[in-house]
Amino acid sequence: MKRVVITGMGAITPIGNNVSEYWHSLINGVSGASQITRFDTTHFKTKFACEVKNFDPKDIFEKNEIRKYDLFTQYALYATDEAVKQANIDFNILNKNRIGVIWGAGDGGISTFEEQIGEYKTGNGVPRFSPFFIPKRIVNIASGVISIKYGLRGINFTTAAACSASNTAIIDAFNHIRWGKADMIITGGSEASVTESSIGGFNASKALSTLNDDYKTASRPFDVNRDGFVLGEGAGAIVLESYEHAVQRNAVILAEIVGGGLAGDAYHLTGTHPDGEGAILGMELALEEAEITPDKIDYINAHATSTPTGDLSELKAMKKVFGINPNANISATKSMTGHLLGGAGAIEAIACIKAVQENIVPPTINTQNVEADFSGQFNFTLGKAQQRIVNYAMSNTFGFGGHIATSIFKKFKE
Repeated sequence: MKRVVITGMGAITPIGNNVSEYWHSLINGVSGASQITRFDTTHFKTKFACEVKNFDPKDIFEKNEIRKYDLFTQYALYATDEAVKQANIDFNILNKNRIGVIWGAGDGGISTFEEQIGEYKTGNGVPRFSPFFIPKRIVNIASGVISIKYGLRGINFTTAAACSASNTAIIDAFNHIRWGKADMIITGGSEASVTESSIGGFNASKALSTLNDDYKTASRPFDVNRDGFVLGEGAGAIVLESYEHAVQRNAVILAEIVGGGLAGDAYHLTGTHPDGEGAILGMELALEEAEITPDKIDYINAHATSTPTGDLSELKAMKKVFGINPNANISATKSMTGHLLGGAGAIEAIACIKAVQENIVPPTINTQNVEADFSGQFNFTLGKAQQRIVNYAMSNTFGFGGHIATSIFKKFKE
């Protein structure tokens, strides 16, 4: 099995439009929540979200590109551009048959779907759809567009695993490189779901917070007063490559990925298993693959969306795997970014990689009263970032349908 390393990262998030801005906001506890600007929320139960700010496609893409790409694809291209530049890649001197793209997304082109169907329903019945309607909305198009832009002919697909999609994509990329089926893969995920149907649908399922008068603190992972998640949007891109390939092209290695656990809850359409059985299996499989014991993990970026049942089941799972008062710091960065759905795992993997690089654990903000049964049992890193040596960091993601994905990142050593 080949070693797999990280050589580039890119991000566009509700708290920063590049990795540096994103990380600075994370470690300073900045909330990305604001009132929704994309549509009129008068009749919606939830009127806020974590939107990407100061992003104008006209400043980045040609007019014909904007016509062809949904916002989730635009985010994907934007983040990938930063990752490729950081990795200092000259694709023209590399074997592009051995370089691929594995991306993650949940909703795909949901805004395009809403727009086109809305125009049809309010029209005269004549189906005047855009010729780009289908390619703009399909969930796999971002990976295709990335490969087209850079001429990459290697492995190319999209993981559709709801909120664990981009973490699953990262693990799939890790596996294909380990197995020798690719030299380099651009991976990550994107989402642009701050739309009427997403907000309305999540409201109907009682998943979203409705704290409209206190939206900046609405995302409260592990807090007894949490009432649901805050929707976010954006993208994270990561360049993975084999250690040999990175060394051969004199790349700067940022960190190493050493384990990935994929599992299923096999329990409920939208709810996590009450005892966290799938989460336990995912974490244990990742630890086994990394060939380390639980006490070696220094930081856990928890899935922790701020839902009443989801947070509790994850706490039970972590207690089962790590015991009481484990070595690891635990934080929930969704308290700042909101929940990026299919893009969550990508930006949270970047948070783990930065923690490994910088030896800083980002905090959980807004949480005041941790679940009584777990208060004092974990280091939740509340309110303020903590400096400590981070050799191993774990990222948890769980999705509707019971999808489980856990990845482990390691400080790079020759």
